[in-house]
Amino acid sequence: MRHITGVEPNGSFDHDKIQRAVRMLFEAIGEDPDRPGIVDTPARVAREYDEIFAGLLVDPADVLSVVFDENHDEIVMMRDIAFNSMCEHHLVPFSGRAHVAYLPNVSGQVTGLSKLARLVDVCAKRPGLQERMTTMIADTMERKLEPRGVMVVIEARHLCMEMRGIRRAGAETVTSTVRGAFRDDPSTRAEALALLRGGFGGLA
Repeated sequence: MRHITGVEPNGSFDHDKIQRAVRMLFEAIGEDPDRPGIVDTPARVAREYDEIFAGLLVDPADVLSVVFDENHDEIVMMRDIAFNSMCEHHLVPFSGRAHVAYLPNVSGQVTGLSKLARLVDVCAKRPGLQERMTTMIADTMERKLEPRGVMVVIEARHLCMEMRGIRRAGAETVTSTVRGAFRDDPSTRAEALALLRGGFGGLA
């Protein structure tokens, strides 16, 4: 099992069952699973799933297990966290960028910046929906960091829209979750949105 999140996985996947399923899929579409070009594909897919679905074996909250007492009371934001995920409706990828912000708790505690990127990674590496991924990131931050506010914005392109169905190449889906001070305080929300756009609002 490849450790890609910095957190010990809880269990492992059944490679034998995955390989049998991939062979059956080839048979179902009329392919010969024993022909030279694809005979090793079931084993490759089983190994690949160790990576692309690794988030199923990790509790997202474990990623935010370390905090630091810094007495920081202003916005912490990480923008443009690249991710790849798998749509649970069609088992094809969606990819994009996540932007994560929080206002530290009343004690001024912060978490490591790499932990925010790892949290996005864990939440992305499982079959899911963009909307659920957005909420999962925000829920985990609220539960572990007890921040005064959380904002999560995700922008992504979905191959289930580009290679099948409506076939709209290049269309992006944007989802957001806004809580606490980012939702209730207009000036704090405006500052966060300015930072998200790459500016500094009234500080410029």
